[in-house]
Amino acid sequence: MGFFDRLFAKKKKEEECCECADHKEEKKAPAKAAPVKAAPAAAAPVAAAAVSAKKEYVNPMDAFPLLPGAPPGGKIKMAIYWAAGCGGCDVSMLDTDERILTVGDMADIVMWPIATDGKEHDVAILGDKEITVSIINGAVRNTENEHMVKLLRQKSLLVVSYGTCACFGGSPALANLVPGGKDEILDYVYKQVPSMKAFQDMQSAPVLPQTSVMTEDGEVTLPLLYDTVKSLDQVIDIDYSIPGCPPTQESIRQLVAAVADFVYNGVALPPKGTMIGVSSKTLCEECPRKKESRRITKIVEPHEIDVDPELCLMDQGILCLGPATIGGCDAKCTRAAQPCRGCYGPTSIVSEMGASVFTAVASLFPVLDKDPICGEDDIIEIMSSVKDPLGYFYAFTMSKALIRRSVVEKKGGQ
Repeated sequence: MGFFDRLFAKKKKEEECCECADHKEEKKAPAKAAPVKAAPAAAAPVAAAAVSAKKEYVNPMDAFPLLPGAPPGGKIKMAIYWAAGCGGCDVSMLDTDERILTVGDMADIVMWPIATDGKEHDVAILGDKEITVSIINGAVRNTENEHMVKLLRQKSLLVVSYGTCACFGGSPALANLVPGGKDEILDYVYKQVPSMKAFQDMQSAPVLPQTSVMTEDGEVTLPLLYDTVKSLDQVIDIDYSIPGCPPTQESIRQLVAAVADFVYNGVALPPKGTMIGVSSKTLCEECPRKKESRRITKIVEPHEIDVDPELCLMDQGILCLGPATIGGCDAKCTRAAQPCRGCYGPTSIVSEMGASVFTAVASLFPVLDKDPICGEDDIIEIMSSVKDPLGYFYAFTMSKALIRRSVVEKKGGQ
């Protein structure tokens, strides 16, 4: 049984269970009160506004002037490449507002698939290090991604790992949890999804994507998927990284300012390896919500309770990754009553984000002086209320986990 078969078998079993007599009776019974104190509904909008208004919004790009035209030494060359990602990082670059219109004064953009017609050949014919900076977003998922990031590394003086997928693997790296790898994923997508199954049933033989097909006009190729999705720094050497899903305006401003100062004024760049747009604090330290370190006996989603607009979300039983996530985003999600999902990645002292999150959650379990041991059954009951622990704890950082993918044990224990 494959990953997807097990997933839907489990879901079906849960649905069938919910139709049994015991559960039907539970549905009829009044819902148990949430283990947290909810604020009065009428007061929520006012208090919520107070939380978000604690820090007046100032557009970070206003602190950075429009670029003044071509640099003294002439235009630099810039490349922007989109690997395995959703495209949100490319769109986020428009958060430079009208300054995007003057980037062309500073640089010739030799490649930006979403906006220009630059081709792989245009990059290949350039001299090594002829591109001043390449900004690469997305994880490395297939042969084309790997080829292009290695080519851009060879041709670029500087390479920036832009966005969470490039920095930590991001959402694409959740594919690493499928034990059968690319073969199981392709089989599910092209044979088992209802719409594709109906299509395949009408064919005399399965119609599947091929990596190479000869046509009248020559060979047509598709990239080969890899079993394991990797972050950018696991494939090439990078100079700087900017986390975020997508990066914030403040992070983008810092990047543009650093490049512009280097190009126009000869100002030294930050030390290699710098992560731009982050702080030395955790997200919790940026969050304005009041923290009381309450004990939690159940984990809930925001829509399941009346969220207190001023109290720490973890204190209300809402699973928030703020304690293990590096700051820099100004806690935009928690200010809007949504828990942090960890897109900025772990703090500098944490190498395993999932374990760090679990430790933070476990510290709020009801381990009290009068009952110093939280039993295994209690722990299982609390954690079972997390719908998808792996997907939640590693939503953005699977490629950087200590165990980076699921494996299938073969005969002989290998």
